Amino acid sequence: MKAVVFHGVGDIRLDDVPEPEIQEPTDAIVRLTSSAICGTDLHMVRGTLSGMKEGTILGHEGVGIVEEVGPQVRNLNPGDRVVVGSTVGCGYCAYCRAGYYAQCDNANPNGPQAGTAFFGGPEATGPIDGMQAEYVRVPYASVTCVKLPENVTDEQAIMISDIFPTGYFGADIADVSDGDSVTVFGCGPVGQFAIVSAFIMGASRVFAVDNREDRLEMARAQGAEVVNFDEEDPVGTVQELTGGIGTDRVIEAVGVDAEAPGGERDEQEVGQVAPETNPQEDGLWQPGGSPSQSAVWATQAVCKAGSIGVIGVFPPPAMTFPIGALQQRNLTVKGGNCNHRRYIPKLVGLVASGALDPTDVLTQEEPVTGAIEAYEVFDQRRPGWIKVELLPKAS
Repeated sequence: MKAVVFHGVGDIRLDDVPEPEIQEPTDAIVRLTSSAICGTDLHMVRGTLSGMKEGTILGHEGVGIVEEVGPQVRNLNPGDRVVVGSTVGCGYCAYCRAGYYAQCDNANPNGPQAGTAFFGGPEATGPIDGMQAEYVRVPYASVTCVKLPENVTDEQAIMISDIFPTGYFGADIADVSDGDSVTVFGCGPVGQFAIVSAFIMGASRVFAVDNREDRLEMARAQGAEVVNFDEEDPVGTVQELTGGIGTDRVIEAVGVDAEAPGGERDEQEVGQVAPETNPQEDGLWQPGGSPSQSAVWATQAVCKAGSIGVIGVFPPPAMTFPIGALQQRNLTVKGGNCNHRRYIPKLVGLVASGALDPTDVLTQEEPVTGAIEAYEVFDQRRPGWIKVELLPKAS
């Protein structure tokens, strides 16, 4: 089958690889009908999320048809159409039972202290081959797969595999509630769904901060008040628009590839978080120049005693955080990888009811055979390329 395979930092290829097989009684094999490219994939190709194992299939978003199930998969049948959650949880350990599927004790073969297991990630996460392919082996399929109603399309469902739940998770851990004002740093796909989710949870105002006009226009269309950090001081602007108070909640949806105004770079900090990079002469695979920028702004834009939800990806070597502001301003900060299985059924229900259509964020559809070119355009942040769906049909 065709698959997008990691060969090294700055080196991904479309390869012919063997089709996956059942390995454990809790597995299922899913024939993918939709996948996608995520900003997290770019972290790994840029080197800002290190530890990738050569030969790993990329991609942690998928929708497809169940082809085969192991003997312990009792809620799925071949032919069922499912959305596959990005993170893997067993469903029965204490963490999964408490809703912390991303901290499952059993899913990560590196052991219970290894942390989140997800598709297409670094060696520390499994590694589990990902979904930018024609087929995928799904561990703990009874929990990781969620059946789809007929009236939820593949285009809608692929948004629910990762980015919509992650945005919802960000609003949840930021404790957004009725009447709150919220600032979202980063208006990529996850940030767009953080905006949607904040409004779902009752936010009265949402400010959206980015420097890409296409992203800001999409945020404005969703009802957010937009701030371009290349044109004005984002913290000062948020303070001015809130009477000098700041917003009640902040959602950090940027992570380690953050940029500073005007493209200024902190090479010392970049070197700390990304010891191995491979930027190309044409500008491809260039890490963000200011890894802690959005975290610093988050602690400044939130009101005193406010709360921050961090859902942007930060690797273990990222050690810079404005702890002084946190302590002096009585802030609450929560962060983590999304517990997808906790939110997916609810979001599938919202979409099936017609309450919202997540495809507003989807901007491109490309065949998996064109995935490398799509990666390159996505990496360069070409205007209009906000979320790319891959159609992994056999060529």
